[in-house]
Amino acid sequence: MVQNIHKVRNEVIKCVECPRLVNFRTKIAQEKRKSYMDWDYWGKPVPGYGDPNSNLLILGLAPAAHGGNRTGRVFTGDKSADFLFKCLHAAGMANQADSTSRDDGLTLDGFMSVAVKCVPPGDKPTAQERNNCAKHLASEIECLPNLKIVLGLGKIGFESFLHFTRKSHDIKMKDYPFKHGVGYSLPNGIALYGAYHPSPRNVNTKTITFDMMVKFLKKLKNEI
Repeated sequence: MVQNIHKVRNEVIKCVECPRLVNFRTKIAQEKRKSYMDWDYWGKPVPGYGDPNSNLLILGLAPAAHGGNRTGRVFTGDKSADFLFKCLHAAGMANQADSTSRDDGLTLDGFMSVAVKCVPPGDKPTAQERNNCAKHLASEIECLPNLKIVLGLGKIGFESFLHFTRKSHDIKMKDYPFKHGVGYSLPNGIALYGAYHPSPRNVNTKTITFDMMVKFLKKLKNEI
């Protein structure tokens, strides 16, 4: 199974299917942010990471321009990561409260990925780009033999697993509306939960708070 996830990772990294995303991720990596000029930006699709034998999958939207697109790991090196990993650590689901680089020693009680593997302009992938990337997410999911619980961070992450489920089961998206704290038992035996995305906007407006997220994560941990 470990060999399979490495194969999938390599397939993800070499993908060039979406010209708009390829151009944007490359442009960001070449121009860089002033505070990261000494970084060798990743600038490629960002695969999932974590423990493939875990029964938990955490799904977000896409890598951040100067987060995952810089570091090569999702939810790493940006403000969303800062908030999320403080929460995961407080809930006992990560060994440290920060996520800064691929070699920072982080271990996660679960597997973490994103619906779209490349950073999209304005954090808004097109429907076609989401569809193109769905096969990579499906390949990752198929490498998680013990999967029982999926946490979708934000509507797109949440719905990406519903789209995966629709390939093998006759379900309707409208029967599984997204909102924070929601949980559904899917016909494939997976429990799908939704939580607000830990974006700076959601955190700054207190749409999601540290206490809200930690409470929810602790609930999930008890079910793992």
